[in-house]
Amino acid sequence: MQSSSEINTISKRAARAVGYSWGVAEEVGKCISSIEMFGISGVENLNNYFKTIKGIEPEGPKQIEKTNKLNDKSLCPIYTGLKLIDNYKSVDGIKALKFINLDYPLLLLPFVNKLSYLIGKRIEISIDDINAECNLNTCVLADHQIKSLIIKKANTVKINILENEDSFSSKTWNELYEMSTETFVEETEQSKQTGAGAGLRDND
Repeated sequence: MQSSSEINTISKRAARAVGYSWGVAEEVGKCISSIEMFGISGVENLNNYFKTIKGIEPEGPKQIEKTNKLNDKSLCPIYTGLKLIDNYKSVDGIKALKFINLDYPLLLLPFVNKLSYLIGKRIEISIDDINAECNLNTCVLADHQIKSLIIKKANTVKINILENEDSFSSKTWNELYEMSTETFVEETEQSKQTGAGAGLRDND
């Protein structure tokens, strides 16, 4: 089994070999090693993508908009991912984005995962009919079928920024709070002598 460090290094060198700058290649290495840790076929998708673009100059969006596409070719997942990260504040403002004709879309996942960390919010991403959720750069929750897939092209990739909300109701919170107050005891002469309390204190 190849180590995360080996995956990082080989992916980085391969990215440089097909024409990406060293700076971009560094990001590719880190992203592919991270996505492999989630059990998603980053190396397989990267290898296939690099074979298709050898001798061709890939392109990403010039700027991030609500709908992103190139008129005469497919979007590069690497340049698209880097553009998202570089413009994370704008992305957070747009909330819902769409990318038309994106090559090897699974390669976009680690970039979106990093984007989630930068804006501090969970992000839903749909690749045609496959769904995933990126959670603050700590995990990627995906349809089980995504694990071993090689997806050559997505007609549509949608990204939706999820606002941070409590997963519980105000009623539940208030009930739990009331229970928590039962751990406090009033100070009495006896408690002063035994050390059981001093004013309103936690009795744990």
